[in-house]
Amino acid sequence: MQTLVSTGLIGISLGTQYAMIAIGFTLIFGIMGVINFMHGGGYVLGGYLAYTLANIVGLPFWLAVLGAAAGTAIIGYVIEVLFVDKYVDDHTASMLITLGIYMIMTTGIIVIFGPEPVSGFRFPIRGSLRGYGFYIPYSSMVVLAVSSLAIAAMYWMIYRTRYGIALRAMADDRKCATAQGIRPGRMFPIAFALAMALAGLTGALVTPILSLEPNLGEGQLLKAFIVVILGGLGSVGGATIAAFLVGMIEACSSVYLGGSRGALVLFLVVLLILLVRPAGLLGRETRRA
Repeated sequence: MQTLVSTGLIGISLGTQYAMIAIGFTLIFGIMGVINFMHGGGYVLGGYLAYTLANIVGLPFWLAVLGAAAGTAIIGYVIEVLFVDKYVDDHTASMLITLGIYMIMTTGIIVIFGPEPVSGFRFPIRGSLRGYGFYIPYSSMVVLAVSSLAIAAMYWMIYRTRYGIALRAMADDRKCATAQGIRPGRMFPIAFALAMALAGLTGALVTPILSLEPNLGEGQLLKAFIVVILGGLGSVGGATIAAFLVGMIEACSSVYLGGSRGALVLFLVVLLILLVRPAGLLGRETRRA
């Protein structure tokens, strides 16, 4: 029983982390139609920015985390304006551009910090909360709380602000939204910056607990793909639900079946769900004449 409750708490914590990454990924795809291959790089970049600010500059950990999120947002904004914006409607070109930027980003990190995992970058809160029937590290609780607040803030922005209404209008019908006076040149860079900020915040929070190395982005990008496809491309709500589902499946299968078998179970469950709902959990079917 204790193992089951602890595993469930870990699954929820993983779900919030995956939701942070997947919401940004699906936000960019839903609004811009761009598959952002550098999204995993935002996770890695957030970790290295937090490491630099905390261990080299000497800022307190929480200021380093906020600085990492702000830094990745600024970098995302600049990249969108300089490289992605002019190729938004060319899906192949935008994919290649984001993939190329991710490779440049990874190479730059290796040149500056080296190919090995960094040392001395640890989460400042140690210990675990123990109770009847559960056991969870304090670090996971903090990540869960911060991630939940970030997700709630993103939902509030999307569904309760004028900017969020404009974003959803762009996602539903870009031509109609543009005719109503919504300017894509202003909306796209901010959306890109928000998505990168979520990825960077996740990396800054999670890498001190796990590890920080240059090639972490591929795994995060793969997980974002799984979550977004399962939830439905372009659906923020679907990505959130799918993230928690994937987190719970991964936690339970890894504990009870082991790492490799757990990954196999995750892919099998995703395939079964997509067989029943090819458009994803909350995706919209595309009808052809």
